[in-house]
Amino acid sequence: MVDIDVQIPSAFDPFAEAKDSGAPGAKEYVHIRIQQRNGKKSLTTVQGLRKQFSYEKILKDLKKEFCCNGNVVQDKELGKVIQLQGDQRKNVSHFLVTAGIVKKDQIKIHGF
Repeated sequence: MVDIDVQIPSAFDPFAEAKDSGAPGAKEYVHIRIQQRNGKKSLTTVQGLRKQFSYEKILKDLKKEFCCNGNVVQDKELGKVIQLQGDQRKNVSHFLVTAGIVKKDQIKIHGF
């Protein structure tokens, strides 16, 4: 008989330690989305900020900076989400980077 060296696939994840470390590929993203309401009205949502930040203080500064209303919503799956009136995607992205809350490569802007 011929002895064949066969490898059986297992549940080994070669990237498991990369996810745990602070490697560039293992970063958490901040998602900035726009949701269309009725007519021309829209809503901007910000999710994925670290839990160490005070969402209420960030919201207060965003509202004052962009002259819009907003609130913090607690979601079961997503955690805390900041909602702002209007299309504020570019403004929020620029604000978060200049305030030093997140880096530019950690922001994902979704919509239209």
